[in-house]
Amino acid sequence: MKTLLIVTDAWRPQINGVVRSLERLAEELEKLDLRVEFLTPQAFRTLPCPSYPEIRLSLTHTGAVRRRIAAVAPDYIHIATEGPLGVMARRAASAEGAPGFTTSYHTRFPEYVSSRWPVPESWLYAGLRRFHNAGLACMVATETLRRDLEGRGFRNLVPWSRGVDTRLFHPDRDVGDVYAGLPRPIFLNVGRVAVEKNLEAFLALDLPGSKVVVGDGPQLGELRRRFPQAHFLGAKVGEELARAYAAADVFVFPSRTDTFGNVIVEALASGLPVAAYPVMGPIDIVGDSRAGVLAEDLRAAALAALDCDRDAARQLASTFTWEASTRQFLTAIENAQLRRRAVAGR
Repeated sequence: MKTLLIVTDAWRPQINGVVRSLERLAEELEKLDLRVEFLTPQAFRTLPCPSYPEIRLSLTHTGAVRRRIAAVAPDYIHIATEGPLGVMARRAASAEGAPGFTTSYHTRFPEYVSSRWPVPESWLYAGLRRFHNAGLACMVATETLRRDLEGRGFRNLVPWSRGVDTRLFHPDRDVGDVYAGLPRPIFLNVGRVAVEKNLEAFLALDLPGSKVVVGDGPQLGELRRRFPQAHFLGAKVGEELARAYAAADVFVFPSRTDTFGNVIVEALASGLPVAAYPVMGPIDIVGDSRAGVLAEDLRAAALAALDCDRDAARQLASTFTWEASTRQFLTAIENAQLRRRAVAGR
């Protein structure tokens, strides 16, 4: 059985799309007889990331990472993040005799950093371009992202979409009293409560009913103070999260910087229409379907989404399967190694 080593700076106890995607990917790859090992911050001493303490930065060095890679002796190396572990793994996996590596572009890191500190996005994109172009292939979740990165000089871009658990997230479930006492309609957002998610754009909307946020993050305290009429329910997972989706009326996704938006397909699988800006992620997932409304006027989109077809939302979500996502990933790493061997044999 061949072995894949996934290197990621994003890992538990974080709850985000990257972590959930990697965990589910590993489960599905094991079914295809590929052993998966992880190299994460849990293997090292860490310190909290400035302004984002939920993210832990590994305190180690390239030699230690190289030894851990050698101990696993993987057939494939996939570097999922561009943090300290990713950078050190890139150096180790680029050494002579190493199997090379693939990467994936999950996060619009330059936009996230620029929203916190006065750092030019062009500088950050230059560093990311060097990082990803050193690999055998860089996986992207959407066609819009592929075109954007290609225009910035990124090479060897290959598709790797995402899936959704349609058994967990579905509209036909007993939702109980999730929103008991809250005026209808329920406009829901799920995700990290952080500045890059642009939650103010949602919370400031003049909407009927109730605005609900499910999630945790560094901006939670501030937004609770600024928007006392909104309802912040904290982080939820599993069945509790699925009920929160299924019991709502519209999912509002105000982010302009996500590369995909796993929460969008979770909402759709729950029969929940989506309101969002016409940007990367929503354009690729929702498009011009009857499952949601995309508009620069987010309030108008949210109100119009109340009339969307919930069955159409569920049907659209069914096209995003983890089986297809996993086979796409597996094809990408296998083809990358084939290209590497072909170049080496010239």
